[in-house]
Amino acid sequence: MKKKMRIALAGNANVGKSVIFNQLTGLHQHIGNWPGKTVAKAEGTLHFKGYEIDVIDLPGIYSLSTFSLEEIISREYIAFEKPDLVINVVDASVLERNLFFTLQLIELETPMVIALNQIDIAQRKGIKIDYEKLSRILGVPVIPTIAIRGYGIYDLLAAAVKAVEEKVANPGKI
Repeated sequence: MKKKMRIALAGNANVGKSVIFNQLTGLHQHIGNWPGKTVAKAEGTLHFKGYEIDVIDLPGIYSLSTFSLEEIISREYIAFEKPDLVINVVDASVLERNLFFTLQLIELETPMVIALNQIDIAQRKGIKIDYEKLSRILGVPVIPTIAIRGYGIYDLLAAAVKAVEEKVANPGKI
């Protein structure tokens, strides 16, 4: 019997959550470049290192204290369904805009790995991010990705499984 795991993809709108979902599951969740594109959670399953992993693509969320339907769906899933791990997808090209939600997840002590997505766009804008230092500061693994090209997806999944196996809870404070 395979071991089971539930991983939720959460983050601001338009950071690449659905692209990562498609890369992980092989499904074809419709992607678009506008807020509110994903208005319900999508689910898919993959098999990795002896695990059957359910992946949940949550609608974009900017804050845990929120009122839009899409954000409520995401907040309720994270708070009450308690996935084994949240992959917090952030846009490296506008990192500071994404960190408010990230810090809220850390305060909740949500088991988490950060997908530092769109690093290619950040680099083109002259933005350099020391992801290892960011990982040390936040106390959670940070994996650079370019989801649209599949770059970093295997490392992201491996880090997520390792975090669950080692029960690496985030520290809850910075």
